[in-house]
Amino acid sequence: MTQDTRRMIVSVIGDTRLREGDARRQLAFETGKCLVDAGFAVMTGGMGGVMDAALQGARSSSHWANGRCIAILPGSNPEAAQVSRHADLVIPTGLDHGRNLIVAQSDAVIAIGGGAGTLSEMALAWCHRRLVVALRCDGWSGRLADTRIDERERYPNIPNDRVFGADTGAEVAHLVTNQITRYTRRHSGIPS
Repeated sequence: MTQDTRRMIVSVIGDTRLREGDARRQLAFETGKCLVDAGFAVMTGGMGGVMDAALQGARSSSHWANGRCIAILPGSNPEAAQVSRHADLVIPTGLDHGRNLIVAQSDAVIAIGGGAGTLSEMALAWCHRRLVVALRCDGWSGRLADTRIDERERYPNIPNDRVFGADTGAEVAHLVTNQITRYTRRHSGIPS
């Protein structure tokens, strides 16, 4: 990567609370690691569950360097108990659920499981023309993998535009690496 090249940021979103042994935790770890291995920075909502596991995986990569693990917090306290200890950069927003819009502004969004908060981030990423990849597992990611969130034409030159489905972290990294340069349009406001 040259000095003039901006490092692309990929958000990993999903369940805040997962039981020990939940397969989504391992998927998130693998996804974070594979994304950093592929040269991306990883951003999450900075809390537990999928978010913590993704940042932990990202830090375990042999390609990790300070600044590759970003946490965008819903609250104002960077020392809150739920904050991932694996983040290099912690940005408290005080925006509560509104911080989901910030997380959805990354270059690509990867969903692993998730409830209503994850669904909102996926919908925002879709509206803002981001590449969206969903792991085929329990939660909203599994429900929306391989589908279109709505029928809007986000990219006329991408006839198969959809929420891309994946089964592994390696598959996520491969999809992101091969698709991200096709998803470069940015939202310019709601048309009237």
